Amino acid sequence: MGWLSRLNFWFKEQSVIPTAAAEGPQLRWGVVSITGNFRENNEDRYVVDEQGRFFVVCDGMGGQSAGERASAMATELVPQRLQQSLSFKNDPPEKVLLGIDDAVGHANAEIMALAQVDPNCSNMGTTIAMLVKVGQSFYVAGVGDSRVYRMRSDNFEQLTTDHSLSQALVIAGTISKEDAANHRYKHVLVRYLGSKEGGAGAEAKPHEIQSGDRFMICSDGVTDGTNDAQLAILMSRFPQPQETAQAIIEAAQAGGSKDNITCVVVFVD
Repeated sequence: MGWLSRLNFWFKEQSVIPTAAAEGPQLRWGVVSITGNFRENNEDRYVVDEQGRFFVVCDGMGGQSAGERASAMATELVPQRLQQSLSFKNDPPEKVLLGIDDAVGHANAEIMALAQVDPNCSNMGTTIAMLVKVGQSFYVAGVGDSRVYRMRSDNFEQLTTDHSLSQALVIAGTISKEDAANHRYKHVLVRYLGSKEGGAGAEAKPHEIQSGDRFMICSDGVTDGTNDAQLAILMSRFPQPQETAQAIIEAAQAGGSKDNITCVVVFVD
């Protein structure tokens, strides 16, 4: 691993092993999360369900250890709530959408409550982006500017919408998408967990899974040091999700990302 081995490097790879009782596409995944070159601690957190039912990436904010606490709370509370409300098998779409919004709203309320009683956490918050697998669909959801992407054949597509001020300006038609990539308000969030707006829902949408699909969930540390064209090449180049995730992290770091960098890569077989 060369120079990367000297960094705060943390990765994990797992796969769902097909069994006689398994139904539908099987998933393989890989994860890399590093502090990066410009931060003293890693405020990103992720959780990957051992059964491949959900994949979550959170990017904390707030200074000192507050961002770490917010992202850690979200990656603990959201999966707990999802497992309480969903079977992940035959749940109807309406139940899944309500379950995801409930889980995110619960985490948002708990983060806000802690921020009110602990002065060290008064400004903390976190983004969240996730895939939730129910039946033959992935439900894609997010709050903030962590993202979910899909590579299908030659089409690389962002499936979430950033809740940033620059994206709001794009939607309003004030600036172009190209302008938003380097806009001064790119990292100013209008919604995140830990804010009143964070409880407004995660805008979850179902996407039918197809064999050969490749998904990436990432913090903005990835997109700060790469662009869509680079990511599309990397997402299609490697046969294993772990080496894909590692290559993406290396590219983001080489590209000058100044944040913590985390990505989860999921392959559908």
